[in-house]
Amino acid sequence: MTQSLDDDEKPLDPAQADIVRRMRRLTLLSSLIMVGGFLVVFGVIAYRMSTSTGGEAPIEANVALPNGARVISTAISDGWLAVTIELGGATEVHLFDLATLKPHGKITFSPSP
Repeated sequence: MTQSLDDDEKPLDPAQADIVRRMRRLTLLSSLIMVGGFLVVFGVIAYRMSTSTGGEAPIEANVALPNGARVISTAISDGWLAVTIELGGATEVHLFDLATLKPHGKITFSPSP
């Protein structure tokens, strides 16, 4: 003689039933927020993968320096490449466009006599 669990359960009083209903609603709301978060994360990942440019092709350039010139430093800022060289006691700063590496100008600092 086995009794089912349904026979042993007592009906919930109204206060308990109200708590169970609220917990079910909160659980459902929490689950919906979590699923929405996952959809947003996967959507952003898919968007970034589909719109990526695959990287820029590397730019190669060969800049000839005068005989005896020595590179002192280089700096990159706001799309510009500045190369400081020393040549015969004078210091020169050569400016290049970083996107194309085309020369854009030269500043010469020479010692005063």
